[in-house]
Amino acid sequence: MKKLMFFILTAALVVALAGCGSKESGGTKYKFATDAAYAPMEYMDKDKMTGFDIDFLAEVMKEAGLSYEVANTGWDTMLTSVKQGKEFQAGISSVSITDERKQTYDYSIPYFESTNMILVKEGSPIKSAVDLKDKKVAVQISTTADTLMSKIMGEKNPSLKRLDNNTLALMELENNGVDAVVADIAIVREYVKNNPNKKFTTISDPKNFESEYYGILFPKGSELKAKLDPAIKKVIENGAYAKVYKKWFGQEPDTKKLLEQK
Repeated sequence: MKKLMFFILTAALVVALAGCGSKESGGTKYKFATDAAYAPMEYMDKDKMTGFDIDFLAEVMKEAGLSYEVANTGWDTMLTSVKQGKEFQAGISSVSITDERKQTYDYSIPYFESTNMILVKEGSPIKSAVDLKDKKVAVQISTTADTLMSKIMGEKNPSLKRLDNNTLALMELENNGVDAVVADIAIVREYVKNNPNKKFTTISDPKNFESEYYGILFPKGSELKAKLDPAIKKVIENGAYAKVYKKWFGQEPDTKKLLEQK
């Protein structure tokens, strides 16, 4: 078995694999699940998986000295398979750390600060999250955007469209199927940047959308958490994190604030 494995495409299963890092004793290779439809965090560039999370994980596993691979499973499959802890030992896919999820999963220490953002078309009367109460809104199912909008609009509100991924949510807005999309700020900004002619407007609402933090997801009782937490801390402290962050976002991260999170 090779010590390094990079982006193997298994066409029959439509699963993209990426791996790197030296083998630990015993030759264990850890399998991570992801939803590679979340640019710029994780997405497919033709047959190559790329994004901030993918580059960040490579640095962490290199620091930890562990061999690994990443499979593009989709969001719901990732959550289910990591919970089971059989085929996959961890998940990385812009997964916000929440008290509710902590009842089911273990998390790494936080590695990314985010918040949700509203996307509307130019000229929209929507100015804040409260204005969405009586509108049609698209979110990705089982995300913090789903949770937030369920509280604002009502969990069973038929005007809240819960879709399998943000790509579908954004298409709904493009096609006038909804009045707004709510999603993580990095995804919304990347979409606007890549579609300058579509005349979209972004809305921040720190009053209703507080900062949240991403963590690597583990099944309860995972032994991998103890191996990766020190590596994540080291990567944030030694400058490798800032290098990856600047590559994808063009600015310096607030690593001090990140390291203060528990």
